[in-house]
Amino acid sequence: MYRFARDRRACPAAFYPIDFRAVLRLMKLDRFIRIAIGVLLALVFVIAIAALVFITESALNVWARLLEGPRWLLYGYVMIMASLVVIAIWLVIRLVVRRKPRREAATPKPMSREDIERRLADADRAGVEVAAAQSELRELAARQASGTVHLCFFGEISTGKSSLIKALVPEAEVRIDAVGGSTREIRHYRWRDAEGAGLLLTDVPGTAGTDPALDRVAAEEARRAHVVLFVSDGDLTRAEKDALRWLLDLGKPVILVMNKSDRYTAAEQALLMQRLIDHLMDLGGAVDRDRVVAVSAGGETEVIEQREGGETRTRRRRPADIGVLVVAINRLVERGVVELDARRDRAVFQLAAEKLAEAEARYRQQRSEQIVRSATRKAVIGSLAAVSPGTDVIIQGYIATTMTKELCGLYDVAPRDLDVEEFLSLSQSRVGRALPLALAVAGNALKAFPGLGTVAGGLVHAVAYGLIFDALGRSLTQTLTRYGELDPALAAREFEENIGEHIEAGVRKVAEMALEQESGSGRGD
Repeated sequence: MYRFARDRRACPAAFYPIDFRAVLRLMKLDRFIRIAIGVLLALVFVIAIAALVFITESALNVWARLLEGPRWLLYGYVMIMASLVVIAIWLVIRLVVRRKPRREAATPKPMSREDIERRLADADRAGVEVAAAQSELRELAARQASGTVHLCFFGEISTGKSSLIKALVPEAEVRIDAVGGSTREIRHYRWRDAEGAGLLLTDVPGTAGTDPALDRVAAEEARRAHVVLFVSDGDLTRAEKDALRWLLDLGKPVILVMNKSDRYTAAEQALLMQRLIDHLMDLGGAVDRDRVVAVSAGGETEVIEQREGGETRTRRRRPADIGVLVVAINRLVERGVVELDARRDRAVFQLAAEKLAEAEARYRQQRSEQIVRSATRKAVIGSLAAVSPGTDVIIQGYIATTMTKELCGLYDVAPRDLDVEEFLSLSQSRVGRALPLALAVAGNALKAFPGLGTVAGGLVHAVAYGLIFDALGRSLTQTLTRYGELDPALAAREFEENIGEHIEAGVRKVAEMALEQESGSGRGD
């Protein structure tokens, strides 16, 4: 009853003996199964035909009775049945078909005080640090109470902002240095316009310096001001055009000031002024010629004098030429402080909202790390309790589902259960390819701990489980942060493309987790 292959290399499987009795038994069993399936199919067809006949008969009886009855009953019955069909179809579509969530408009509506205060209250209850945003609202309230118009001198370093303030307020102790970037903090100076109204001139650090933090200080103060005096010393650079576009997008009233005009001839000045107006038009700003001015802050210059005894070097003060700037400021303020207040308030509300968004992002990052760490620890504990080599971490579906829903809730995303299941299913198909990498990394990581001795297989699998769970949580967090929604395909692709990087990033943390749990279990025994 045995047969052997003549050539083992040609057919290795044929080398083993074949039991023909066993084969006959299997054939009989296969025939029985096929007959049973055939009988079952015949029975299903009979039941389906009988059900169809019954339903048809019932429908015809109902329809005949409806035709015999009043018309309102017929029409009402048809409307009810049609409504039920539509509702059933709608429910099926809602359950099965995944639709893209609606995205917010690209241009958000202006913030109001009610909007930002409501967001602050919600964030504070959630545990978000809201001090920075609240500080902006307190500063705004103080400025509103004072009723003073704030003018911010904004621009790159060495454009002469401090010198212009000195020319407007000669008695002020304005720090002026030949070295660019001498202003390192916000300074305010009192000045009165032609009507005698008090204005506050604000000197801010110049942008494009060596300290990026000062750029942010200057930008925030520009948003708190009523009017921004954008100071340049010639044609605008690319960075200056970007900054001017940003200010115009905020709705800030801007006076474009070309300082150091005494360095140019009249023809050169005319050409530069036209260039500045063209820039404003290209950026979509309001082109009022009285808001584009050429001035000279004056200052000192070195002069060589010829005398009988030879040459002498002396320093002479150049007179300031800022009359057109004073006129531009007065005209802008005369047009209405109420409108300036409204624009300033909207800009500050938006600034407070952005600081709140930054605080929310930090809170979400910290909280997401806690959620992922908790899920990873549960995965490690579950693996140590019952290790099944070759299985992957997504089998622990409850932990993965809970982690996914908690992260989505943290980012104000409300996915359907089908979206969560699809994401975990897509991720599971990718885990099989990543498991060998996770096992290798886990083994190497555990060997790095002194005094551990031989690494047990169960401990290695537990660390591998934890690494994949940690990578899954990190990938989902990045997807939610970037897109603001749970797109199963995008999230699974993010998981697949970055799983190696995430595994390397979390290896020591997860290994320490597993060792703590293992040592705790050993002490308990």
